[in-house]
This record gives sequence, structure tokens and C-alpha cells, in this order.
Amino acid sequence: MKKIHSAHPLRIFWISALLTILIGAYTTHQMGIAGLWVFIVLLILEVTFSFDNAVINSKILERMSPFWQRLFLTVGIIFAVFIIRFILPIVIVMISSGLGFTGVIDMALNDSKTYAEVLHKAAPMINAFGGTFLVMIGLNYFLDRQKDLHWLGRLERWLSKFGQYESFKILVMLCVAMILYMTVEERYHSTVLAASIIGAILHIGLDLFGKYFGSKQSGKKQLVGMAAFASFVYLDVLDASFSLDGVIGAFAISTNVLLIMAGLGAGALWVRSLTVYLVRAKTLGKYQYLEHGAHWAILALGIIMLVKLYHVEPPEWFTGSVGLIFIATAIISSILESRLSLQKSSQK
Repeated sequence: MKKIHSAHPLRIFWISALLTILIGAYTTHQMGIAGLWVFIVLLILEVTFSFDNAVINSKILERMSPFWQRLFLTVGIIFAVFIIRFILPIVIVMISSGLGFTGVIDMALNDSKTYAEVLHKAAPMINAFGGTFLVMIGLNYFLDRQKDLHWLGRLERWLSKFGQYESFKILVMLCVAMILYMTVEERYHSTVLAASIIGAILHIGLDLFGKYFGSKQSGKKQLVGMAAFASFVYLDVLDASFSLDGVIGAFAISTNVLLIMAGLGAGALWVRSLTVYLVRAKTLGKYQYLEHGAHWAILALGIIMLVKLYHVEPPEWFTGSVGLIFIATAIISSILESRLSLQKSSQK
């Protein structure tokens, strides 16, 4: 009999598959084949955007106890679908439009076109916050001086040298915030500056929070208690940084808020299941450069979000493809490196 934490795909993905089929069937019943097609497109969009997110999540999740892993799949998915993909955009529209919560809910359900327009107007705030947060994640990884495995040789080794200076990444992001403030449209000056600083503060705060409680469990293989909670919060904030840009992009495909929530929510289910699969299949151990590729993808996505502040709008297929290209290349590099190592060892 297989163990409950088996890495078999059927054990991990069956819930996501079942819920996707049920949501898809309900969507077809309510909106016909056209609605089902949009639902599938949105699901694929979400998974494509968040594949690198799943890789980063798996690195953090593998250190958490089975209890917190289950919490990530249960309570975490409720947070991801309902709070991040429905409530958070509504809060952002409230801030942008000055309307109350019930007014925005009514707009979202009964005047989705206006809701989409207001959310698009809030894009600078979302891109400044999300872009800063994601860029800091990339910098934090590549500025690690203790990291001795480098994928892009000289470049990663050069970046790791700056890891000896604790304040270097803070200096970089403060400079980025000031450059954004001075170069974006004047009407967005204060919004972009505040959002980018909040993104940096949130990343630094969560990093310190995790390190403080993590240091108390340095001898333990798995994180529990407040250390696990800090990682859990970090995963949800990371998910928010990825998903908000996807929510805005989804309105280019459909203005039906419930359909968008269904498609992106189903995609979030698959991303969460994929994260658990990567942990249990020990994928990061099999492909040594996979984590590097995922962080380059996150860094690229963060830069794309910041570039959008200047009205440069890359197509959704391009933004999603960047992450997949980095990850696919990292996997191929890992396989080739592994084969090369085996050949060298066999020749000795």
C-alpha cells in the first residue's frame, strides 16, 4: 500500500482535476461552449504565468511540515482563489475609484466593463508593487554569497560577490524606486513611489520575520510554528504578486468577473498541486539548475511589470513564455550537466 505522501501524480492532482471538471461543466451549463473555451484559456494563462512560482514555492514548501503543506493546499487555496483573485482586486478598485465595498461588488457583477477599466487604471500601482517585490526575490537569490552552484557562470558568480554587503539590494531597490518616481507620468509619481517602497518593505519584513523564527529551528529538518507561518505568509504574498498582473491581463480576454475568477481559480488549483508534486517528487534535487531558472524567470517578470509603467505592453503569450523558456532551458542544462558528470566519472 502506498504512503499517504506518495509522489504519484494521481494522488496529488486528482482534486484539481475533479474541481476543474466540475467548474468547467458549470461554466458550460451557464455560458455554453464559448464560455468553456474562455475558461480553458484563462486556466492555461494562469498555469503558464505561475509555473515558475510553483518552482519557488516548492523550495520553501519542502522545509515545511506535512501539516503546513496540507494547509497550503486547503486554507491556502481558499486564500489564493477568493482573497487574492476576487477580494484584493476589489480593494484596489475601491482605492482607485473611491467607491465603497458594496458599490465595487455591484460594479464587478453588473458592470464588469467599467470594473475592468477602473482596475486597468490601477495597473501602475499593481505593477510598481509586484515588480519591486519580484525583483527583490530574484536579487535576494543571486546575491547569496554562500551559493556555490551557478548556472549562468560568470554572471551569477559576479552577482554573488555583492552578497557580502547586506544593504546592497536595499540600495538597488531604493534607486529603482527613485528612478521610477522621476521618470513615470507625473500623475503616478506618488502612487508608484509608495507602491514600490511598500513592495520592498514587505519583502524585507517577511525575510527578516522568516530568518528570526527560522534561526530558532536551525537544528530541525522541517519548519513548524511561527517559522512555518512566516513561510506560509511569504508564499501567499508571492502568489499575489504573480496573480494580480494575471488578473489585469485576463480582462483582455473576458470582462466577466465570475468567469475570470473561475478560470484563474482553477489555474491556481493546478499550480498549488504542481508545487506539492515538485516537493514530493524531489524535482529540485533531480534538476540542479531548475531553481536558478525559476529565479531568472521571476526577475524577468518583475522587470516586465516595471517596464509596463512606461506603457510598454508585451503580449500575454510573451510574458508567459519568458518563464517557461528559462525553466525549460534550466532543465535541459541540468540533464546535460548530469550526463557529462556521469561520463567523466565513468572514464576515471
